[in-house]
Amino acid sequence: MALISPTILALRRDPRLLKLPPYLSALCIFIGAVWLCLLPLNEYSRRTYISENALLPGQVHTYFGGSEQNVFNAYKYEVQALVGKDQEAISTKLSDIFESAGLRPARQKYEYHAAGNTYSGENVYAILHAPRGDATEAILLVAAWTNMDGILNQSGVALALALARYFKRWSLWSKDIIILITGDSRAGPQAWVDAYHDEHSSPFVAPLPLKSGALQGVVVVDNALDHRFESLHIVYDGINGQLPNLDLFNTAVSIASGQLGIGVSLQRMWKHNDSYQERLQTMLRGMFSQGLGYSSGPHSSFVPYHVDAITLQAVGDGWQDEMAMGRCVESIFRSLNNLLEHFHQSFFFYLLMQADRFVSIGTYLPSAMLVAVNFTIMAIALWIRSGRPPAPKVASTMPEKQNPEMEIVQENNMTAITPKENLTILERQLFLPVTLVVSLHFLGAIPLYVFINSSHNTLPLYFLLFTFLNFFQPTVLATLIHRHTPLTPQHHLLLQSFSLLVLGIFLATLATLNFSLSLFVGLLSTPLSFTGNPFSSSVDAKDAIPSKTRQHIWTLVLQLLSPPVVVWAVCYIWGADLGEMLAEAAFGWKVNGLWTQVVIWCVWWPAWTVGGILVNPLL
Repeated sequence: MALISPTILALRRDPRLLKLPPYLSALCIFIGAVWLCLLPLNEYSRRTYISENALLPGQVHTYFGGSEQNVFNAYKYEVQALVGKDQEAISTKLSDIFESAGLRPARQKYEYHAAGNTYSGENVYAILHAPRGDATEAILLVAAWTNMDGILNQSGVALALALARYFKRWSLWSKDIIILITGDSRAGPQAWVDAYHDEHSSPFVAPLPLKSGALQGVVVVDNALDHRFESLHIVYDGINGQLPNLDLFNTAVSIASGQLGIGVSLQRMWKHNDSYQERLQTMLRGMFSQGLGYSSGPHSSFVPYHVDAITLQAVGDGWQDEMAMGRCVESIFRSLNNLLEHFHQSFFFYLLMQADRFVSIGTYLPSAMLVAVNFTIMAIALWIRSGRPPAPKVASTMPEKQNPEMEIVQENNMTAITPKENLTILERQLFLPVTLVVSLHFLGAIPLYVFINSSHNTLPLYFLLFTFLNFFQPTVLATLIHRHTPLTPQHHLLLQSFSLLVLGIFLATLATLNFSLSLFVGLLSTPLSFTGNPFSSSVDAKDAIPSKTRQHIWTLVLQLLSPPVVVWAVCYIWGADLGEMLAEAAFGWKVNGLWTQVVIWCVWWPAWTVGGILVNPLL
């Protein structure tokens, strides 16, 4: 057996290898950020296309118009006459209109409580049974009484009523058509879809007296304008960053822009010149909306039930009238009527950068994965460092460093000579680090509970108080820990290792469900990977504790990137009211099943707290 020195075995045990993980971690973060910036380029994005050939978008002639204009105007007058009346009068009138059109109406009351507010109302809907169907599938047309901005959706409701009467005259439908007028744009759709799938919470949400088959697609009409519009703004974001099948979006774009000549915009980018900057801006707007995960329209409530839905919103001041919007809805329904099976051919995970260009998950996912894997790399490196013994001290009287004691190692038919100290593994004290990391993650339930169950009026005050207390929290916890059990250098390494390991695993898993939220949290948490002395060439565990100057610098950095400060910054940048945002989060949790705040308070905030403890000057 040959004696090989140095060999691969010796290199694997070389302490200098511990210098590589921090650089590799920083490289992953850099590549992940650059990767995201490359996505708008033509080489990394693709033009949209229809995967389901049965849809045949824009292949039929639309007939909605002519005399239907008079019907629409009559319904619009009826809607305007209901302004200021109570819910009972509105529901009764809508039911009478459905009956006059030859449809059987039904009503559903609902009531939700969130952030000290009550969200109540009544949904009115009717079902058009398909002459050529067996009531196993249905298409849904939705018009909320008020849109997401709280404005009366007068033209949208009138158009839905006119289309209900118009669809009744045709015998070509193979799927039932449901026309739904919800009391509002958030609670109403959620109450209806929950009851449709028997997932509603009684007695606050009433069951549905009438039902049809499985929902194949949903189109929401939002037109609160009292004049002609310029273009259609297509809203597609669902709850928790979920998205409808891309074929439904592409069908709407193909019909609006291709068949009818109506301009299409998305993510509130009203003017788009197909430049790199505008592509990137549109993509980032979509990622921000998906990262927040809130309801962006009545359609959002349907997406978690695997029901593909979009909202068509009339915007601008142009020459397109309500009949053009009606023809667009008619053509979309004709395409959905052609479906032989549920949407499945196209993408459910994508990033749109304009109406006809997108990036699929296989292209953009590595960006978030690279950011998430940097935490795992550092966690493994810190685990290895925690098991290495301290470097032996050399007497000051010795003119030269003592020769280390060597040992011969044999493994896999290879023999290597390596310092004996590199083969020694210290016993790791795991109880305190594991207990502290787990306890801090459970501690995140406290702010989660407070901000979900507080009233709208007290939320800003509570959040301001929490921000103030959060500034001192790492110092208080570090003091309590130091008085009870002083942290050793090995504890520092293990605490950071376990915290980064949990963070990396969770973000990697979250990236497949909500890419945007995973990426944003990962980028904001990147300083946690370098809070110690990661670039030190020594494997001495005492290097886990940074110098006082580094501790003060890292404390400032972490305070600026703490979750409460980031929430304040987001409100300031986007011009949002803090109380409204917190109330929206509480509503989303109790009504829509929003779990963005769980990620913030039970994953990100505990990891930030561990980082704050480790860089505290008291330790």
